[in-house]
This record gives sequence, C-alpha cells and structure tokens, in this order.
Amino acid sequence: MQPALDTLGRPLANLRISVTDRCNLRCAYCMPEEEYRWLPKEHLLRFEELARLARVFAGLGVRKVRLTGGEPLLRHDLHELVRLLAAIPELEDIALTTNGLLLAEQAEALASAGLQRITVSLDTLRADVFERLTRRSGLERVLAGIEVATRLWPGRVKLDMVVMRGTNEGETLALLDFARERGLELRFIEYMDVGGATRWSPEAVVSRAELLAQVESRHGSIEPLAEHSSAPAERFRLRDGTVFGIIASTTAPFCSRCDRARLTADGMWYLCLYARLGLDLRELVRGGASDAAIAERLRAAWTRRADRGAEQRLEELARGPLVGLDALRRDPHLEMHTRGG
Repeated sequence: MQPALDTLGRPLANLRISVTDRCNLRCAYCMPEEEYRWLPKEHLLRFEELARLARVFAGLGVRKVRLTGGEPLLRHDLHELVRLLAAIPELEDIALTTNGLLLAEQAEALASAGLQRITVSLDTLRADVFERLTRRSGLERVLAGIEVATRLWPGRVKLDMVVMRGTNEGETLALLDFARERGLELRFIEYMDVGGATRWSPEAVVSRAELLAQVESRHGSIEPLAEHSSAPAERFRLRDGTVFGIIASTTAPFCSRCDRARLTADGMWYLCLYARLGLDLRELVRGGASDAAIAERLRAAWTRRADRGAEQRLEELARGPLVGLDALRRDPHLEMHTRGG
C-alpha cells in the first residue's frame, strides 16, 4: 500500500499515542488550573485496541510511535503495550516521553519489552523551582529515573526543558551542563500556547534567538547541524562536540515538515496539535469496523489534511492562549495533557 500523503505532500510517518490523560504533576505550562475534567475510564482503549490501531497506521506508512500522556507511566503495566507494539514489524522506533517520577521503578520492564528511546522532561535542577513549577515535590525521583535510563538506553536518552521567562530561564546553561556531563541530548522548548496553557502570554516566551544567545555567551560559536528530518527540534553542536536542540514551535514553526498525528487514550485522532476537531476511532474499533475500513477512513482524512496550526498562530496579531478555560472544560480533548505533546 502506498504511504498516505496530505495536501502539502507530508507523509503520515509518526504517531503519538497518549495512553492516559492523568498526570502526577501540575506543570504551569500544561496544567495550571486547580481542577480538571477527566476522560471516563471505560472509554480508554485497551492495549490490544491501541496495538491494533498501531498496526493499521503502520500499514499507511507510520514507522515511529511515541507513547505520551498525561504521564504515560501512570497507565498500569505500560510495558505490556510496549511489547505489543514491538511485535509490529513495520515499526522502526518505539519511544516514550515521561516526567520521570515513576521511571526508576519501571525502566527495566520497559527496556525488556522493547522500548528503544526515552525522553524525560526536566525543567529545572532546583527543588524549590521544581515545586513552584509543578506544584508537587519529587525532583530527586526524576533525577534517579534519569540515571537509570542513562544506563539502560545509552545514547538514546533526551531531556526536554520548557523555558519560561520569570521561572527557569536562568537555568538553561546549568541544564546544558547537566546533559553534557551524562552524554544526554538536551532540547530547549519554547513555551507554547496550545491546549491547557491558559496563562500563556508572548512575554513569557524565551525565543530560539534568545536561547542561542545564552548558549553562545558561555560556549562561543555554535554549529547548526544540516539535517533533513521531520523531527521537531533544530539541532546544534558546541565546539566540544556536545549536541543540543531547540523546539521553536512558537516563534519558528516547522509545520511544513510535520509528519505526526496524535491518538488520545480514548481513541480520538488529531491531525495537528492545534486541531479543534478529531476523528473518533474508538467508535470504529468497538463498532466492528474491519482493519481495511479503518485504514480507508484514516487515509481519506490524512490526504485531505492541510493543517499548519503553529504557522497560522504566528500570523495572528493579537495572540493569547489558544483555548479559553470554558472551552477546555466543555471538551477535555482540547487539553495538551489529553492529546499528548
């Protein structure tokens, strides 16, 4: 079967599967509110249902799957889903993004099941900033998880740092040093205005240009890596060989090369992180649709895709949060922690 291409010629190659909308942190850039509306547990797809959909997506050209949340390690026995995905021959890469709180306890099982790469969110090295940013404690557990991951996935661990002005922008160089000393690749992420970022403002964004200037002030000239990749991060190399990345979705979107889509834990499929509407795959899976029928629906939707949400947001003159609090409470699928980052 020919790979599916959208109206801009972008293939369907990456699938992000959010296995839960729950999280054990309340990060300011994702879940700043006090209360949330959760997906009904009976609506969550079983691992066998998620693996079935992954096989269908693989038939359309998907080669990489990333498990996300919420916090994916809150989903009981997640390693069993990894095992099912690892048995799909077309999938070349199975990765996980986690906040790291539960990683040390689960890492061995995940690695044994076939997880190939891991990304850990680490926005600060200071316990007080961690608690202020996440409204929870646990930095030491995150750091312990990173140490275990470094041993189990050598050379395949990345760190993500969302940089927010007035919160942690003074720690970028410290995080870069932390990553370099451990052979990890750090990715700086601009504060994004999607999903539950109800308190987002342009003033809080530390831009790609500012981040590069900070790194250059300490390390001198930086070499951009010439890569032809659909990955969201633009990568750079320091003079000592250290590689780091910047995901500049807010100020320098990469919509033109975006080949990823998102599946929520209850089976809603979104063609863009900024999309308001999705396709209900749970209804198809539990309604008795064949794999061929599901594949046809997916292909039809993708070939009509023209989404470039981040670029359209960049064009707006008066830019605030993408979705208001009332809309998020009416439809929790609009939340970043529901559809995955």
